Amino acid sequence: MSDSWLFLRDDETVVWEGTPRLSAAIGGVAVGTVIVALSLAAAATTDPRLGVASLVGLAVIAWSVLRVRRTNYVVTTRAVWLKRGVLGRTVRRVGLPQVQNTAYSQPVTGSLFGYGTVTVEVAGGPDLAFRRIDDPETVRRTITSRIGGDTADVPGTVDQWREVLAIVRDLKSAVE
Repeated sequence: MSDSWLFLRDDETVVWEGTPRLSAAIGGVAVGTVIVALSLAAAATTDPRLGVASLVGLAVIAWSVLRVRRTNYVVTTRAVWLKRGVLGRTVRRVGLPQVQNTAYSQPVTGSLFGYGTVTVEVAGGPDLAFRRIDDPETVRRTITSRIGGDTADVPGTVDQWREVLAIVRDLKSAVE
């Protein structure tokens, strides 16, 4: 993967990176294959010049595969990234403080073969989706642990926090 699109700050590191499975291109490959087969059949039965239409089918296949191969997902210690594009390039960076929630889903085939989609809900913007990635539950957990969704990261004990609360209440009553 070319990292020219990914800029990291000094204290930022990549935690996870991935791409969609190649099976995400299967719809386009199927359509392209049908176009190639029909155009070659038409060329064989009617006019050989119709075989040129098979180039359209090959282009559909190539586009579908390139679209999947040129999609990258990255999770860093500070942000979630999505890059996609065949001819052009779209890069979207969402800072972890903007992430409100995460979820993952797996179709039946995804449960069988270990892939799925992770959805990242973004405050003030459209959601971000990592589609057809391997082990979506682990990726979701990785993002959630970075946005503070794990309570194990809270420092101190319950007794220490009760003392802090008592001090804050004393300060509040002293100010009033």
